[in-house]
Amino acid sequence: MYAVIKTGGKQYRVAEGDVILVEKLDAEAGSSIDFDDVLMVGDGENAQIGTPFVAGSKVSATIREQIRGKKIEIIKFRRRKHHQKRTGHRQYHTVLEINSITAA
Repeated sequence: MYAVIKTGGKQYRVAEGDVILVEKLDAEAGSSIDFDDVLMVGDGENAQIGTPFVAGSKVSATIREQIRGKKIEIIKFRRRKHHQKRTGHRQYHTVLEINSITAA
């Protein structure tokens, strides 16, 4: 069984036992979280597609850890103007382990 969930403005296809990396969620490591924004639930050839969400469906997950991604360097450069600016950014991520998928 698999599901498509929405979190952090993105959509993820998940199955039981999957470990996924999503945008930061405000919760402690080791805690449980439920996603009610389930866009689709499928089991083999049978699929339930929501309008926009599948009513009564939810996905339960456990938060493994809160991490930061790789550093992205931003360089602004103007040729022949003696101007160069360097900055960086590291995005916060949450590592989730999918425990169960409940269909309606």
